[in-house]
Amino acid sequence: MAQYKAEQDDWLSVYLKYLLFVFNFFFWVGGAAVLALGVWTLVEKSGYLSVLASSTFAASTYILIFAGALIMVTGFLGFSAIIQEDRSCLSTYFCLLLVIFLVELVAGVLAHMYYQRLSDELKQHLTRTLSENYGQPGAAAITTSVDHLQQDFKCCGSNSSADWQHSAYILSPEAEGRQVPDSCCKTVVVRCGQRAHPSNIYKVEGGCLTKLEQFLADHLLLMGAVGIGVACLQICGMLLTCCLRRRLQLRFY
Repeated sequence: MAQYKAEQDDWLSVYLKYLLFVFNFFFWVGGAAVLALGVWTLVEKSGYLSVLASSTFAASTYILIFAGALIMVTGFLGFSAIIQEDRSCLSTYFCLLLVIFLVELVAGVLAHMYYQRLSDELKQHLTRTLSENYGQPGAAAITTSVDHLQQDFKCCGSNSSADWQHSAYILSPEAEGRQVPDSCCKTVVVRCGQRAHPSNIYKVEGGCLTKLEQFLADHLLLMGAVGIGVACLQICGMLLTCCLRRRLQLRFY
């Protein structure tokens, strides 16, 4: 009877090991996805960050990159702990899972808070940025961000191209008679903004405000979905880690 119980305990330990190994593989893949999403956001979409009043979106992105890198490192530790059946490594693995879970929780709260006030912030800040900061000395980053924004989203102005009529840049001698910046043009050439005809510039209903708001909202939802998916995996992983560590502890007593 004692031998049967010992064999049963060994079978349970092996079963838990393989289950935790499979979990750790998907956890590591999830970490790679989180890291890739964060890096892609920072590299490809960082130009839009200059037109945002709040740094919450950027902070969420950096937290995502940190969490993704930590997940991948933790994944390698998990593989080592499972193969060696090392209880101390399993304890460290569990603690790191808990830390990552808390980091993702903070990122999720930040993303949710920013999502709630996204529309109001964009309405207030984007129009002011276009009218007061675009093309001004010392605002090269903002000017470049707005140019990328209008070209990427094929839009012109905050709500419409008419927003540029009150811009400090358009009213200045530097505009050289432009009615809108050249980045509003469907085909960008020097001083193409002197002709604000629908055949020449983008005339989009809702302007850049609607398109940027939709982009940020979709991106925040994607970040949230990835975070929730990985967090659910972590809860399963923490439970499996506790069970395996307990089985290994009983084996040695």
